[in-house]
Order: sequence, then C-alpha cells, then structure tokens
Amino acid sequence: MTHRSLPAVAVLVVAVSLIAGCGDGDRPTGAAAVTSSTPTTSPSPVLSPSPSVAGPSPTAPAVPPAGDAPAVQEPTERRPASPPPVVLPRRPAGAPGAKQVIDAFRAAGLKVPNPRDRSVDCGPDGLGLGCSEIVATDALTVYVFPDATSASDIADTWSGQSYRRGAVVLNYLAARTPAADRPRYEKVLAGLG
Repeated sequence: MTHRSLPAVAVLVVAVSLIAGCGDGDRPTGAAAVTSSTPTTSPSPVLSPSPSVAGPSPTAPAVPPAGDAPAVQEPTERRPASPPPVVLPRRPAGAPGAKQVIDAFRAAGLKVPNPRDRSVDCGPDGLGLGCSEIVATDALTVYVFPDATSASDIADTWSGQSYRRGAVVLNYLAARTPAADRPRYEKVLAGLG
C-alpha cells in the first residue's frame, strides 16, 4: 500500500464501524467486512448507548440518596387533626342533674316524651352556652349551668320562654308545652332544690 491509500483505508474502517454500530446488529459482510492491518491514527468514534424507555435495568447500580434522605420514600399518611375533647364545667354541688329533673317530671305524671341527652351542645362546637348538661324532650329542654349567675343570664335572654331555679333552667322555646301546663313543671323543679 502506498501512503496515499492509507487515509482512504482509515476513512473506510471508520465508516464500516459506524455502519456496524448503527445497524440492526448483524455483522457486515462482503466489501464492508474489509479490515486493515495497518494501524491508523484517527480516533475511533465513541458511541453512547441509546436511552432506555422502560427505565434503568435491574443490573444498574443503585444511586445512593443525597444527604440524609431515605433510600425509599414512602408516602406520608395524613390524618386529620382531632380536636381535644371538650371538657364541660361541672354542675354545682347540690344542684339536680338534667336527667334527675326529667325523672322527677315523669314521676309527677308530667309528659317528657323523647328525652335526648344533648350535653355535647354545651361546648364550643355546639351552642357554646357554657352549660354543664342539656336534656331535650318534645315538651321542654332542661339546662343545668355551673352556677346560678350563668343560669340567670340565659333565663333573662329567654325571658317569657323559660323558668330558672338555681342553676337549672327550663326552656320552652322549641317545646310543645302549653302555657297552662308550665307551672306544674316549675313546681316540680322548685321541689327538687
């Protein structure tokens, strides 16, 4: 070979290696399979692997997490913040409880249909009245407050539709108690305390 053909052979070898690297994986045959036994001075091309669409291969080394991050991030479970339980004020010593008042009405033959403990409504999530106990019936509602002053304030607010004895208030606002029957309920309450 002459010195003139040496660069041509080098170009041919580079072209063949490019074609072989970009092909379908078959080995070149025929004229493209020509190799040179003469060393060349041109650098061989560097081919980078094509990116994988499916993600990293299972044999690829795992990249350690940066800093203090955990290797596997699990989703954080979000729980709704639960409010602290409402602590209602205690009724005063010697004052009857709302259930005790209802029981006294029933023992006296007065109607107290469908009694429901609604004491949860005393707290800030309910009516926010600051009472200790509430028992509602279809006839009237019995409120027990932690002191006579609080009971008096509420009874004044409901004037004409309520009766107060100590820390207990009878409310007739949402009730079906005839005005003529109200003194009987009030007399039983007065006898309790």
